[in-house]
Amino acid sequence: MAILKLIHLLAALIWVGGMFFAYVVLRPAAVEVLEPQQRLRLWDAVFRRFFVWVWGAVATLTVSGGYLIYLYGGVAHVPVHIHIMLTSGLAMMVIYGYVFFACYQPFSLHIARQRWKEAGEMLVKIRKLIAVNLVLGLLTVCVAVLGMAWA
Repeated sequence: MAILKLIHLLAALIWVGGMFFAYVVLRPAAVEVLEPQQRLRLWDAVFRRFFVWVWGAVATLTVSGGYLIYLYGGVAHVPVHIHIMLTSGLAMMVIYGYVFFACYQPFSLHIARQRWKEAGEMLVKIRKLIAVNLVLGLLTVCVAVLGMAWA
């Protein structure tokens, strides 16, 4: 069970850590040194690579989390902090699905067609939703650590 928990944790760290890096480090640096069109192209390349990892993290978290809940005897038998983690994790996955399908794919098409204004508007939406997911992810990690300490 320890290896399964480690795999689950690593998937969460990849996702949440990637969002933290992108939002807190990469974004301000890109604004500081790149022109708007270059920034949009950069974000398209970053998202194309990062979202592959997020899909892997989502799959890993779903499978490992589901199996861990099964090992504990099902949803009815897990502590409250697991219910909170499950709820916030599902919310993050829904938000990510929306970002990927409703925002990133049109954003990428706008970049390919050099529709810079539309791409910029879509990037603003993506940024706001990633901020929400980053906060949810950080809170989920806090719930996990505190929940384990109190369980």
